[in-house]
Amino acid sequence: MKRIKRLAVLGVILLSSFLFPGQSFAEEGDTLPIPNINIDIGSGTGDPAGTASTVTIVLLITILSLAPAILVLMTSFTRIVIVLGFVRTSLSTQQMPPNQVLIGLALFLTLFVMSPTLAEINKVAFQPYMAGEITQNEALSRAALPLKEFMGKHTREKDLKLFLDYSRADRPTGIADTPLTALIPAFAISELKSAFQMGFMIFVPFLVIDMIIASTLMSMGMMMLPPVMISLPFKVLLFILVDGWYLVVKSLLVSFNS
Repeated sequence: MKRIKRLAVLGVILLSSFLFPGQSFAEEGDTLPIPNINIDIGSGTGDPAGTASTVTIVLLITILSLAPAILVLMTSFTRIVIVLGFVRTSLSTQQMPPNQVLIGLALFLTLFVMSPTLAEINKVAFQPYMAGEITQNEALSRAALPLKEFMGKHTREKDLKLFLDYSRADRPTGIADTPLTALIPAFAISELKSAFQMGFMIFVPFLVIDMIIASTLMSMGMMMLPPVMISLPFKVLLFILVDGWYLVVKSLLVSFNS
C-alpha cells in the first residue's frame, strides 16, 4: 500500500514538473501550487476608426455564422434538396443514397444554377470593391441586386404581396426597390411549393407500383408479407430503366430556366 502511495506521489510530482516548471517538491507533504488566472480588460483609446473596425469584424463574423441560412433561403438549394429527398423517399431505399451524397449533389447543382448570378456579383461588386473603386456599403448594394433579380424571377406575386401587406410597406416600383426582408421569405415559400409540386409528380408512379404489388399480394393471400420488400426491386428497376437521375436533374435545371 505504501509503495502504491509513493508511486502515486511520484506521478503527481512528474506531472507537476511538466505543468509548472521551476517548482520543487522535496517532500511528500508538499502541496501543489494553484495557478492564478487574471483577466484584464483595457480601456479603449477613444479612436472612432478603431471602434468602427471592431464592429465591422463582429458583423462579418455574424454574417459568416448565417451563411448556411443564406445558402438555403436565397439560392436554389431548397428546391433541389427537397426534390432529391422526395426521390429517395419514393424509392423506399431508406438511407440510400446517404444524406452526404444528396447534400453534396444539391450543393454542386446549386453552384451550377447560381453561377451566372455569382459571376454577376463578382463583376459588379466584388472586383470593384477589391480594387478600391467602391465602398463596402456600395458593394453590398450592388451584390444584392443580382440576388434580388434571381429570387424575384422565381417568387410568386401572391407570396411577395403577403409579406409586403403584413409589413405595410410601400409598393416597390421594381425589383431593386423590393426589401430583402419581404423578398427572402416570399422566395422561400415559393420554392417550397415548387419543390413539393415536383416531388408529387415523382411520387405518383412509385405509389402506383406499391398499390399494384399490395393488391397482388392480398389477392394471393400473402397479407403477412410486407409489400415494400417486393415493390422495392421493381421501383429501382423502373428508375434505372428510365434513367431517373438524369430526368430528375434535367427537370430541376429546366425549372430554373423557365
